[in-house]
Amino acid sequence: MAEFMSYPAGTPCWVDLGSPDLGASRSFYGSLFGWEAQEVPDPDAGGYTMFTLRGKLVAGLGPLFGEGQPSAWNTYVSVDDVDKTAEAVLGAGGRVLAGPMDVMDAGRMAVFTDSAGAAVSVWQPGEVKGAELANEPGAFCWSELDTRDLTAAKAFYPAVFGWAVGDSGAQGGPMEYYEWKRDGETIAGMMPMPPNIPAEVPSFWLTYFAVTDTDAAVTEAQALGGSLLMPPMDIPTGRFAVLAGPHRETFGIIRLA
Repeated sequence: MAEFMSYPAGTPCWVDLGSPDLGASRSFYGSLFGWEAQEVPDPDAGGYTMFTLRGKLVAGLGPLFGEGQPSAWNTYVSVDDVDKTAEAVLGAGGRVLAGPMDVMDAGRMAVFTDSAGAAVSVWQPGEVKGAELANEPGAFCWSELDTRDLTAAKAFYPAVFGWAVGDSGAQGGPMEYYEWKRDGETIAGMMPMPPNIPAEVPSFWLTYFAVTDTDAAVTEAQALGGSLLMPPMDIPTGRFAVLAGPHRETFGIIRLA
């Protein structure tokens, strides 16, 4: 098991889904990944739900708050100080969508867009450090920036999180690919926006979940009401596919090599 008690600052640590129908999303992801749903009892939480696997936190689910806001999976990066990170975001050309706020005693968070328009969240841990399981079937295992402006991203994330970008490599696929590194360790990925993505879709962070069988998971997701956006493909790190959930939210799955 890949269990985590904490995350170094600058490391993706949590993912959650904004959904217009919490019940439908609980059912879909519970069936697909074997998650159990635990709604936070505090009325101020707005129905926020913690997904667990074998009793360990793996992801979150919450309602949409803005008119016309699309359903989407959100990547959170652990930071030591949300307020200082907000200043760094503005200084690097990003925007603050939701300013620093306390989430009861769980931690402190904010939501930004990078200088190319990709939304990314940050988490200053309190009692909740992040996902307690990761990098194993049924848990998130990778965060990837699909961007329309590689040059802007290569400037923004080092300025905000201190990341370095690795050399381009195809990673066994047809497109260039980059690895984000923190203190020499790979912590996320980046690639140019795929050409088949509609022009109106902004840059975005794609969340990947590990599975034991990619093809079987694709079949199950479609039976549950999801759709296939990119069919299963083998790369050196495993076999992956890209799916959309019941509210058109995009996510990836991969059987890790």
